[in-house]
Amino acid sequence: MKIFIMRHGEAVHYAPSDEERALTEHGISCSLSVAKACKSQGFGRFDKVLVSPYLRAQQTWQAINQEFMTLSVETCDDITPYGHSEDVVEFVCALAEVEKLDSILLVSHLPLVGYLTADFVGDIAAPMFPTSGLACVDFDLTQRKGAMLWHINP
Repeated sequence: MKIFIMRHGEAVHYAPSDEERALTEHGISCSLSVAKACKSQGFGRFDKVLVSPYLRAQQTWQAINQEFMTLSVETCDDITPYGHSEDVVEFVCALAEVEKLDSILLVSHLPLVGYLTADFVGDIAAPMFPTSGLACVDFDLTQRKGAMLWHINP
């Protein structure tokens, strides 16, 4: 299966709370550019999309969703900045098995996106993700190991 891990776009620095930080125009533009690059790689469909409840992640998905066909989109409280990577990996694996997923996109935050990528691949250090960065992992569900196919940065 293909697992896509995306960091939200650039957000404003100040808001009443971290959860309420909105995307900048630059963040919207970069996220859309990365989505188009993903589509040009031949990936224009996701069986499931999981999006952090934080405003900047929700707005990132809103900015890019017209580029993709998607069967199911859910807000996932486990993929906030301080989510636990191991728990998310187990959750994604369980979803993939039960729902027979071939592809999933997670729209999340640092530091979690780096840890998730490392955990899904299995033998790499957590990569850095600029805002709007997107990684694609070819993941073998039975062996619980993957290979990084590409990492697109704006």
